[in-house]
Amino acid sequence: MRALLVVNPVATTTSLRTREVITHALASDLKLDVATTESRGHARELARLAAQNGETELVIGLGGDGTVNEIVNGLLHQGPDPERLPRLAVVPGGSTNVFARALGLPNHAVEATGVLLDAIESGRERTIGLGLASGVPETDDAGVRPRWFTFCAGLGFDAGVVGRVEQKRELGRRSTHALYVRQVLKQFAKEQHRSRGTIRLEREGHEPVEDLVASIVCNTAPWTYLGNRPVYAAPRASFDTALDVLGLSRLTPLAMSRYGTQLLTSSPERGPRGKHAVTLHDVSDFTLHSQVPLPFQMDGDHLGVRNSVNFTGVRRALRVIA
Repeated sequence: MRALLVVNPVATTTSLRTREVITHALASDLKLDVATTESRGHARELARLAAQNGETELVIGLGGDGTVNEIVNGLLHQGPDPERLPRLAVVPGGSTNVFARALGLPNHAVEATGVLLDAIESGRERTIGLGLASGVPETDDAGVRPRWFTFCAGLGFDAGVVGRVEQKRELGRRSTHALYVRQVLKQFAKEQHRSRGTIRLEREGHEPVEDLVASIVCNTAPWTYLGNRPVYAAPRASFDTALDVLGLSRLTPLAMSRYGTQLLTSSPERGPRGKHAVTLHDVSDFTLHSQVPLPFQMDGDHLGVRNSVNFTGVRRALRVIA
């Protein structure tokens, strides 16, 4: 099998030696081409070319969730076509690796490589669904280029946290869970003055959901991890269904304490709940509008601010090996 290994050389949890060991292991079983990313967006371009050349059967991402997101968007540049496009595989190298772990891979690059090689040898693969987000041209928003996401997106509070973390990382701070917790508290201090949310969720055939302050869109569960602890914003979300949504309409200190505790103690059977929590399961198409521009994130990547975003859950979009 001819494969392309896309390596992020600044992935958080892999060293040069580890990457060399992984490359050698993969090359022993595959006709392996190796490409190292040089800038933001490079992984997307490498995957796009691999999808077009007609020879590459598998693209492997060695990096974090951001690298995986770029590869997926490169592979699906012309849209989903699971039978034609190369398969996707992931070796986790980031700080959290939600997508790889949601596929059942170990959160250790060398161990995950062993699992991946076993899956290739046994022909173990699955076809998963993905999320697609695009701007709404009739609003004042300039729009957002359609973009695929693998595990989550968010408009509002959680995207603001992601943006704060990225700012700290650009200043040289390491991506740690303690850093995320501090930014959650700072974003809460900024947001708690709002008397009501500005987000409206619309979907055809249903009454709109008004006054949300946070909206989390999930394509799988868990939503994220704190260390080894999985956090479930939408426990029923799955790669085999469309999208799930958790919306919160209150961020007072009491509400923050309640929903924060519910997230930290969440499980595959039970997520956040209460009169200020809205949950939707297996939703194929919907739109989030905001009266004011709000932070927007996809797969943990801050994408600026948006007034309006369309979401589509696309079933059976891409083949993965895991």
